[in-house]
Amino acid sequence: MGMAIGMSETHQIAGAPKGEPLAADRVGARIRVPLSGGAPSPRWSRALGAQLTNELSGHAGVGHLRLGELVQGDDLVLEGVEEREAPDLGACLARAVAAANACVADDPSQPANMPPARAEAIAAQVRPTTG
Repeated sequence: MGMAIGMSETHQIAGAPKGEPLAADRVGARIRVPLSGGAPSPRWSRALGAQLTNELSGHAGVGHLRLGELVQGDDLVLEGVEEREAPDLGACLARAVAAANACVADDPSQPANMPPARAEAIAAQVRPTTG
């Protein structure tokens, strides 16, 4: 029997993007954008990926953009960002984050099967062996 536990989640862009070069055989740069609220859930991450894909549809110059691992910890990571697409990408990203927040809020997840404290108590009993 499921328990109704508030599991609402929202994230915002929390700072300026940071650029990193990619390997010599790759096109564009890796751009990391920090998110507020800690690491997003898989559900929110999937919603963001879908929303960003919609936002980018029809944009020229996104052919090298990789979104497969879009959410990494509490960062959004875009690989293959080229200079010509960079000016439009910020607005697309902001709209996609807002849409993902709305999507998750509009479609609440299934009820949890136990309180978070019980799940933590179970996790505390898991002791991986080494060696």
